[in-house]
Amino acid sequence: MATGLHLKIVTPEGIHWEGDIDSVTLPGREGEMGILPGHIALASQIVAGELTVQQNGKTLFLAVGDGFVEVTSSRVTILTDMAVAAADIDEAQVELAKKQAEARLQQKLSAEEIAAAQSALAQSIALLRVKRTRSK
Repeated sequence: MATGLHLKIVTPEGIHWEGDIDSVTLPGREGEMGILPGHIALASQIVAGELTVQQNGKTLFLAVGDGFVEVTSSRVTILTDMAVAAADIDEAQVELAKKQAEARLQQKLSAEEIAAAQSALAQSIALLRVKRTRSK
């Protein structure tokens, strides 16, 4: 059985965060998923929301976008279109992006444009939730 867990978070810009951790909680399509060392192998989709990392008695909160996670007994790899630490979120900028996405959804759009606007709105909501509940 594995004694540790290694986490790697990859965004389109490259490796966003990597390190040895105690546990991670992910926003899955069916709800939150908690991953501990020795977890059964798993591949799943994640949705925009909060990712919580436990590392050496400290907790790191990140807002993540849609993506995928691959889990083995000792490794978690997350591929996502966004990952932002709570402390790095600009609330005013995100609030503006949220309002723009909401306004965009009121227009006549193609299915592709609707999906893009809904994704932008979901990311904005995730960013605001993490910023408002997890920033000091």
